Amino acid sequence: MTSSEVLHSDSRLGASQAWTPQLWAILIVLGGALCLDALDVSMIGVALPSIRSALDLSTSSLQWIVSGYVLGYGGLLLLGGRAADLLGRRRVFLVALAVFALVSLLGGLASDPGLLIAARFVKGVAAAFTAPASMSLLTTTFPEGPMRNRAFSIYTVFGASGFSLGLVLSGLLTEVSWRCRADRGDLVHPARRAHHARRP
Repeated sequence: MTSSEVLHSDSRLGASQAWTPQLWAILIVLGGALCLDALDVSMIGVALPSIRSALDLSTSSLQWIVSGYVLGYGGLLLLGGRAADLLGRRRVFLVALAVFALVSLLGGLASDPGLLIAARFVKGVAAAFTAPASMSLLTTTFPEGPMRNRAFSIYTVFGASGFSLGLVLSGLLTEVSWRCRADRGDLVHPARRAHHARRP
């Protein structure tokens, strides 16, 4: 292979790995979903005293508000990955995001402790389906190499930023009402933007 052929091959490889607006849109949607999951985990702790006062919860019931989400997420994480493989990553991702947004709204409107705990559990289940689906979408969308490494780095920043931002926003939202914190997952509905994501 001559030097000109090598240069031509390198230029084609660089063009195929260019960051297009569509790739950025996919990354923002996937990272936004991870950010919402991290926000939910970090924000709930600050709101617990307000929730306890508003709903007159016992200490054990209050703990279930946190444990319900963790139980749904950790218990069905493997099932979420399997469902993404069988039913389609994009489809599972979109449906799980829609469920997450809807249950966030219902949880914010809940006046019954049992309904709130159930909403937290379902939100954890939805997050258990979005997490592996988004990871698979990243892997199949971005080619192996520097582009995929950069995509995963940005994706990780979304998650870390969401967790850190949640600690700050939780106090501000709880000053208004704990319900603002509980249904904040519906304020930004990335499922509408996720239609830009390509099918795997």
